[in-house]
Amino acid sequence: MAFLDKLTHAQQKNRSFLCVGLDIVVANTPLPLQGHDEPMLPFARAIIEATQDLVCAYKPNLGFYLAEGAAGIVALERIVRAIPDDIPIILDGKFGDIGNTAQAYARGAFEQFKADAVTLSPYIGSDSVKPFLADRERAAFVLARTSNPNAGEFQNLASDGRPLYEQVARLAERWHAEGPGACGLVVGATAPQELQRIRSIVPDLPFLIPGIGAQGGDLEAAVQHGETRSGIGPVINVSRSVLYASRTANFAEAARQAALAIVEQMRQSMKSMEHDG
Repeated sequence: MAFLDKLTHAQQKNRSFLCVGLDIVVANTPLPLQGHDEPMLPFARAIIEATQDLVCAYKPNLGFYLAEGAAGIVALERIVRAIPDDIPIILDGKFGDIGNTAQAYARGAFEQFKADAVTLSPYIGSDSVKPFLADRERAAFVLARTSNPNAGEFQNLASDGRPLYEQVARLAERWHAEGPGACGLVVGATAPQELQRIRSIVPDLPFLIPGIGAQGGDLEAAVQHGETRSGIGPVINVSRSVLYASRTANFAEAARQAALAIVEQMRQSMKSMEHDG
Protein backbone atom coordinates (compact mmCIF):
# COMPACT_ATOMS: atom_id res chain seq x y z
CA MET A 1 0.00 0.00 0.00
CA ALA A 2 1.32 3.47 -0.87
CA PHE A 3 2.30 5.54 2.17
CA LEU A 4 -0.40 8.20 1.77
CA ASP A 5 -3.10 5.54 1.39
CA LYS A 6 -1.85 3.74 4.48
CA LEU A 7 -1.71 7.01 6.42
CA THR A 8 -5.21 8.03 5.37
CA HIS A 9 -6.58 4.60 6.32
CA ALA A 10 -5.01 4.81 9.79
CA GLN A 11 -6.26 8.37 10.32
CA GLN A 12 -9.81 7.44 9.37
CA LYS A 13 -9.84 4.16 11.27
CA ASN A 14 -8.57 5.67 14.53
CA ARG A 15 -10.04 9.17 14.01
CA SER A 16 -6.65 10.58 14.89
CA PHE A 17 -3.75 12.66 13.58
CA LEU A 18 -1.51 11.62 16.47
CA CYS A 19 1.92 10.17 15.79
CA VAL A 20 3.72 8.83 18.84
CA GLY A 21 7.45 9.40 18.66
CA LEU A 22 9.31 6.37 19.98
CA ASP A 23 12.26 8.43 21.23
CA ILE A 24 13.35 6.07 23.98
CA VAL A 25 16.02 7.13 26.46
CA VAL A 26 17.03 4.08 28.47
CA ALA A 27 17.68 6.10 31.63
CA ASN A 28 14.13 7.48 31.46
CA THR A 29 12.30 4.18 31.01
CA PRO A 30 9.85 3.34 33.80
CA LEU A 31 11.37 2.07 37.00
CA PRO A 32 9.81 -1.43 36.74
CA LEU A 33 11.78 -1.93 33.48
CA GLN A 34 15.11 -0.68 34.77
CA GLY A 35 16.05 -4.20 35.83
CA HIS A 36 15.92 -5.44 32.25
CA ASP A 37 19.25 -5.77 30.47
CA GLU A 38 17.65 -4.15 27.41
CA PRO A 39 14.52 -2.21 28.45
CA MET A 40 13.88 -0.45 25.11
CA LEU A 41 11.94 -3.31 23.54
CA PRO A 42 9.54 -4.14 26.40
CA PHE A 43 8.93 -0.44 26.97
CA ALA A 44 8.14 0.22 23.31
CA ARG A 45 5.92 -2.85 23.05
CA ALA A 46 3.88 -1.72 26.04
CA ILE A 47 3.50 1.79 24.59
CA ILE A 48 2.45 0.41 21.19
CA GLU A 49 -0.08 -1.97 22.71
CA ALA A 50 -1.55 0.86 24.79
CA THR A 51 -1.83 3.41 21.97
CA GLN A 52 -2.21 1.56 18.67
CA ASP A 53 -5.92 2.40 18.38
CA LEU A 54 -5.21 6.11 19.00
CA VAL A 55 -2.49 6.86 16.46
CA CYS A 56 -2.04 7.37 12.73
CA ALA A 57 1.70 6.61 12.80
CA TYR A 58 4.72 5.82 14.95
CA LYS A 59 8.02 7.68 14.57
CA PRO A 60 11.14 6.10 16.04
CA ASN A 61 14.06 8.54 16.09
CA LEU A 62 17.19 6.75 14.92
CA GLY A 63 19.50 8.76 17.16
CA PHE A 64 18.17 7.26 20.38
CA TYR A 65 18.83 3.74 19.12
CA LEU A 66 22.30 4.53 17.78
CA ALA A 67 23.13 5.89 21.24
CA GLU A 68 22.73 2.37 22.65
CA GLY A 69 25.05 0.75 20.10
CA ALA A 70 24.32 -2.71 18.75
CA ALA A 71 21.69 -3.37 21.42
CA GLY A 72 19.78 -0.28 20.33
CA ILE A 73 19.82 -1.25 16.67
CA VAL A 74 18.58 -4.74 17.49
CA ALA A 75 15.85 -3.21 19.67
CA LEU A 76 14.77 -0.94 16.81
CA GLU A 77 14.59 -3.86 14.38
CA ARG A 78 12.32 -5.68 16.82
CA ILE A 79 10.25 -2.65 17.77
CA VAL A 80 9.25 -1.85 14.19
CA ARG A 81 8.06 -5.44 13.81
CA ALA A 82 5.82 -4.98 16.85
CA ILE A 83 3.93 -2.15 15.13
CA PRO A 84 0.69 -3.30 13.45
CA ASP A 85 1.00 -3.60 9.68
CA ASP A 86 -1.73 -1.04 9.02
CA ILE A 87 0.00 1.77 10.95
CA PRO A 88 2.73 3.69 9.10
CA ILE A 89 6.27 3.84 10.45
CA ILE A 90 8.25 7.05 9.95
CA LEU A 91 11.96 6.60 10.63
CA ASP A 92 13.27 9.94 11.85
CA GLY A 93 16.89 10.01 10.73
CA LYS A 94 17.02 13.43 9.04
CA PHE A 95 19.09 11.80 6.34
CA GLY A 96 20.94 13.93 3.81
CA ASP A 97 23.72 12.61 1.61
CA ILE A 98 24.40 11.96 -2.07
CA GLY A 99 24.84 9.12 -4.55
CA ASN A 100 25.54 5.64 -3.23
CA THR A 101 25.39 6.85 0.37
CA ALA A 102 21.84 8.13 -0.01
CA GLN A 103 20.86 4.88 -1.69
CA ALA A 104 22.37 2.93 1.20
CA TYR A 105 20.47 5.02 3.75
CA ALA A 106 17.26 4.46 1.82
CA ARG A 107 17.84 0.73 1.64
CA GLY A 108 18.55 0.57 5.37
CA ALA A 109 15.50 2.62 6.28
CA PHE A 110 13.03 0.87 4.01
CA GLU A 111 14.35 -2.70 3.88
CA GLN A 112 16.08 -3.26 7.21
CA PHE A 113 13.93 -1.08 9.47
CA LYS A 114 10.68 -1.52 7.50
CA ALA A 115 9.95 2.21 7.45
CA ASP A 116 7.14 3.55 5.29
CA ALA A 117 8.63 7.05 5.34
CA VAL A 118 11.70 8.93 6.53
CA THR A 119 12.74 12.46 7.40
CA LEU A 120 15.33 14.20 5.22
CA SER A 121 17.53 17.27 5.30
CA PRO A 122 17.36 18.95 1.87
CA TYR A 123 20.52 21.06 2.24
CA ILE A 124 22.59 19.02 -0.24
CA GLY A 125 19.91 19.21 -2.92
CA SER A 126 17.66 16.95 -4.95
CA ASP A 127 20.24 14.20 -5.45
CA SER A 128 20.05 13.53 -1.70
CA VAL A 129 16.25 13.28 -1.86
CA LYS A 130 15.57 11.28 -5.02
CA PRO A 131 16.78 7.87 -3.72
CA PHE A 132 14.13 8.04 -1.00
CA LEU A 133 11.38 8.71 -3.55
CA ALA A 134 12.30 5.87 -5.90
CA ASP A 135 9.58 3.55 -4.54
CA ARG A 136 5.96 4.59 -5.04
CA GLU A 137 4.99 2.95 -1.74
CA ARG A 138 7.41 5.06 0.33
CA ALA A 139 7.58 8.70 1.34
CA ALA A 140 10.00 11.33 2.59
CA PHE A 141 9.30 14.33 4.82
CA VAL A 142 11.75 17.13 4.06
CA LEU A 143 12.77 19.58 6.78
CA ALA A 144 11.23 22.97 5.98
CA ARG A 145 10.49 24.95 9.17
CA THR A 146 11.44 22.86 12.17
CA SER A 147 10.30 23.19 15.78
CA ASN A 148 13.62 23.82 17.54
CA PRO A 149 14.39 27.27 19.04
CA ASN A 150 17.20 28.12 16.59
CA ALA A 151 15.45 26.90 13.46
CA GLY A 152 15.25 30.37 12.00
CA GLU A 153 19.03 30.84 11.85
CA PHE A 154 19.03 29.24 8.42
CA GLN A 155 15.42 28.48 7.59
CA ASN A 156 14.31 32.13 7.70
CA LEU A 157 17.22 33.46 5.63
CA ALA A 158 16.13 35.24 2.46
CA SER A 159 16.61 33.37 -0.82
CA ASP A 160 15.49 35.27 -3.92
CA GLY A 161 13.44 37.50 -1.67
CA ARG A 162 11.70 34.63 0.15
CA PRO A 163 12.53 32.75 3.35
CA LEU A 164 14.54 29.62 2.67
CA TYR A 165 11.77 27.43 4.10
CA GLU A 166 9.46 28.66 1.33
CA GLN A 167 12.00 27.69 -1.32
CA VAL A 168 12.28 24.25 0.27
CA ALA A 169 8.50 23.90 0.20
CA ARG A 170 8.35 24.75 -3.50
CA LEU A 171 11.12 22.27 -4.31
CA ALA A 172 9.35 19.58 -2.29
CA GLU A 173 6.20 20.24 -4.30
CA ARG A 174 8.18 19.49 -7.46
CA TRP A 175 9.73 16.36 -5.96
CA HIS A 176 6.28 15.18 -4.94
CA ALA A 177 4.95 15.71 -8.47
CA GLU A 178 7.90 13.86 -10.00
CA GLY A 179 7.61 10.96 -7.53
CA PRO A 180 7.13 8.10 -7.72
CA GLY A 181 7.20 8.21 -3.92
CA ALA A 182 5.39 10.90 -1.94
CA CYS A 183 7.22 13.97 -0.63
CA GLY A 184 6.00 15.95 2.35
CA LEU A 185 7.33 18.58 4.73
CA VAL A 186 8.37 18.79 8.36
CA VAL A 187 6.80 21.97 9.74
CA GLY A 188 6.88 22.67 13.47
CA ALA A 189 3.82 23.57 15.50
CA THR A 190 6.02 26.05 17.36
CA ALA A 191 5.89 28.30 14.27
CA PRO A 192 2.14 28.58 13.57
CA GLN A 193 2.40 31.59 11.26
CA GLU A 194 4.99 29.87 9.10
CA LEU A 195 2.86 26.72 9.20
CA GLN A 196 -0.10 28.63 7.81
CA ARG A 197 2.07 30.32 5.19
CA ILE A 198 3.59 27.04 3.98
CA ARG A 199 0.17 25.43 3.70
CA SER A 200 -0.99 28.31 1.50
CA ILE A 201 2.01 27.77 -0.79
CA VAL A 202 1.79 23.97 -1.06
CA PRO A 203 -1.83 22.90 -0.46
CA ASP A 204 -1.25 19.31 -1.57
CA LEU A 205 1.82 18.25 0.44
CA PRO A 206 1.42 16.13 3.59
CA PHE A 207 2.85 17.66 6.77
CA LEU A 208 4.72 16.00 9.61
CA ILE A 209 4.27 18.41 12.52
CA PRO A 210 6.51 18.10 15.60
CA GLY A 211 6.60 20.45 18.58
CA ILE A 212 3.39 19.56 20.42
CA GLY A 213 3.66 18.69 24.09
CA ALA A 214 6.99 19.38 25.76
CA GLN A 215 7.97 22.00 23.16
CA GLY A 216 4.73 23.93 23.62
CA GLY A 217 3.56 24.03 20.01
CA ASP A 218 0.14 25.19 18.83
CA LEU A 219 -2.05 22.09 18.46
CA GLU A 220 -5.03 24.01 17.11
CA ALA A 221 -2.91 25.58 14.35
CA ALA A 222 -1.47 22.17 13.52
CA VAL A 223 -4.96 20.75 13.02
CA GLN A 224 -6.30 23.82 11.23
CA HIS A 225 -3.47 24.20 8.72
CA GLY A 226 -2.10 20.68 8.58
CA GLU A 227 -4.64 19.05 6.27
CA THR A 228 -4.00 18.88 2.54
CA ARG A 229 -6.44 20.14 -0.06
CA SER A 230 -7.45 16.54 -0.80
CA GLY A 231 -8.16 15.80 2.87
CA ILE A 232 -5.02 13.99 4.03
CA GLY A 233 -4.58 14.92 7.65
CA PRO A 234 -1.40 16.10 9.32
CA VAL A 235 0.92 13.73 11.15
CA ILE A 236 1.18 15.47 14.52
CA ASN A 237 4.04 14.05 16.53
CA VAL A 238 4.17 13.84 20.31
CA SER A 239 6.96 12.01 22.11
CA ARG A 240 7.96 12.78 25.68
CA SER A 241 4.58 13.78 27.08
CA VAL A 242 3.17 10.39 26.04
CA LEU A 243 6.17 8.11 26.58
CA TYR A 244 7.00 9.41 30.01
CA ALA A 245 3.55 10.22 31.35
CA SER A 246 4.48 7.94 34.26
CA ARG A 247 7.59 6.07 35.34
CA THR A 248 5.72 3.73 37.68
CA ALA A 249 4.06 0.38 37.04
CA ASN A 250 1.05 2.06 35.40
CA PHE A 251 3.19 3.70 32.70
CA ALA A 252 1.36 2.11 29.77
CA GLU A 253 -2.07 3.20 30.99
CA ALA A 254 -0.72 6.67 31.75
CA ALA A 255 0.70 6.86 28.21
CA ARG A 256 -2.67 5.85 26.83
CA GLN A 257 -4.49 8.51 28.83
CA ALA A 258 -1.99 11.17 27.73
CA ALA A 259 -2.40 10.14 24.11
CA LEU A 260 -6.19 10.05 24.42
CA ALA A 261 -6.25 13.57 25.88
CA ILE A 262 -4.29 14.88 22.89
CA VAL A 263 -6.51 13.03 20.42
CA GLU A 264 -9.61 14.47 22.08
CA GLN A 265 -8.16 17.96 21.71
CA MET A 266 -7.55 17.25 18.02
CA ARG A 267 -11.12 16.06 17.57
CA GLN A 268 -12.48 19.17 19.29
CA SER A 269 -10.40 21.36 16.97
CA MET A 270 -11.75 19.46 13.98
CA LYS A 271 -15.33 19.93 15.20
CA SER A 272 -14.73 23.67 15.67
CA MET A 273 -13.40 23.92 12.13
CA GLU A 274 -16.42 22.07 10.75
CA HIS A 275 -18.75 24.35 12.71
CA ASP A 276 -16.95 27.49 11.56
CA GLY A 277 -16.95 26.19 7.98
